Amino acid sequence: MSINTPYGEVSQSNFDAASKIKLLVCDVDGVFSDGRIYMGNDGEELKAFHTHDGFGIKALLNIGIEVAIITGRQSSIVQQRMQALGITRIYQGQQNKLVAYQQMLEELSLSPEEVAYIGDDVVDTPVMRACGLGVAVQDAHPLCKQSAHFITQTRGGFGAVRELCDLLLQAKGELDNAQGMSV
Repeated sequence: MSINTPYGEVSQSNFDAASKIKLLVCDVDGVFSDGRIYMGNDGEELKAFHTHDGFGIKALLNIGIEVAIITGRQSSIVQQRMQALGITRIYQGQQNKLVAYQQMLEELSLSPEEVAYIGDDVVDTPVMRACGLGVAVQDAHPLCKQSAHFITQTRGGFGAVRELCDLLLQAKGELDNAQGMSV
């Protein structure tokens, strides 16, 4: 059995898992961005973020779902963008993402079934396997996709985070309310 979403069919088991989520954890490069890093002659680093993803994050925060970032890189651009979205749990420079994930579970008193994680590469797979809903973006590395419960229809940096946010909103009966929301 499957459930219709704006992006297509989702299995009943993934929809049920989505209904239990209280924390969404996201990788950044390849998930919020398309994975490319633009470097200027003076060492300036640029990334592009999609506004659809930002709307989805704000919609989740508005209904009480916590959102966090765990990324292996360190970037002031990421800090600025995530703070602008209202994300306060920002873990940068994390070579072992599982450590930050487990720390969050303890701090928030959550079980793994209450957490969704979205990533795009093999460094994300330990957390994907340890949470209730492990999600890979459409253009993720093949080994990452093998560890995912769910693969988005949308590529990283082009609304994949929003797709997952919409699934979580729909599973909690909040998608229609989010459409009229001002963020």
